Amino acid sequence: MISSNDFRTGTTIELDGAVWRVVEFLHVKPGKGSAFVRTKLKAVQSGSVVDRTFRAGEMVPQAMLEKATLQHTYMEGEDYVFMDMSTYEETRLTAQQIGDSRKYLKEGMEVSVVSWNEKPLEVELPNSVVLEIAQTDPGVKGDTATGGTKPAILETGAQVMVPLFLSIGEKIKVDTRNDSYLGRENS
Repeated sequence: MISSNDFRTGTTIELDGAVWRVVEFLHVKPGKGSAFVRTKLKAVQSGSVVDRTFRAGEMVPQAMLEKATLQHTYMEGEDYVFMDMSTYEETRLTAQQIGDSRKYLKEGMEVSVVSWNEKPLEVELPNSVVLEIAQTDPGVKGDTATGGTKPAILETGAQVMVPLFLSIGEKIKVDTRNDSYLGRENS
């Protein structure tokens, strides 16, 4: 159990048989009446967002999530197959469960799979990944590193904005949290 006073962004709780993650919280102490905590909760499974108010100090069951490092081995139809490299046990997740993270997912990549009651919920990618540029406008002599940017499509199908001097076949580091270019990767 966790008190509503201890809510922080990212805290996971159980409500109505589902797992919810605290996205925003605000402790409110009105001049009259008792204090309360106004929250915005996001369902981990479905992604829906709701506003919910709790009394200050109200006890709520905390969701105990397990994280396991698994390797994405292959795709079968619409399912992504992950394998625990120590036990060789397979876990399947649908594209909907993975969500937007799938645009950076490639075979052989190790990710954290978050489970609740032995059911996989979501995939957490590393903060940055190294991917190859598959398609972009050609770089032209004279393009500078401080100039503009152009769209580039990566080997996984993700699209990010990159500096003008980059060309097809180069490996770049991308921040998976905000889809931004971090730099070239020297291989």
